[in-house]
Amino acid sequence: MKYVLICFTLMTWSASIQAQTAEDSVKAVINQLFQGMKLADSSLLKASFADHAILQTVETAADGTISIRDESIHSFIESIAKLPRDAADERIRFDMVKTDGALATAWTPYQFYFKGKFSHCGVDSYQLVRLQGGWKIQYLIDTRRKDGCL
Repeated sequence: MKYVLICFTLMTWSASIQAQTAEDSVKAVINQLFQGMKLADSSLLKASFADHAILQTVETAADGTISIRDESIHSFIESIAKLPRDAADERIRFDMVKTDGALATAWTPYQFYFKGKFSHCGVDSYQLVRLQGGWKIQYLIDTRRKDGCL
């Protein structure tokens, strides 16, 4: 009986460690994205995304109309790489990270500073896939606003 209890404890502990490792790996890729932005490092940015990743923003017009704006990953990386170091500083907080095998999702409220000045805040929502090279962002959609920022 004692042997069964020890085996069960070790299996539960092992599963907990593996789940924690996957979550930490997902967080590391997302943090790499923002480190790449802060450093204006195109190689870090490119390494964060899957080959055919999708980047979108939810926009609200002055009249309240909601639309979705698409941006190519290539254009995003190119625009950030042209900035001076430390110009793009997005500060995130991980509210939620979930994984299931090779699929992960994350939700991160953020505040964005441009050249040291507050610009806007919102939420980033990610879908990541674990490929041969590790976790990659496949889909990123965000909201942006100037009011209600913490």
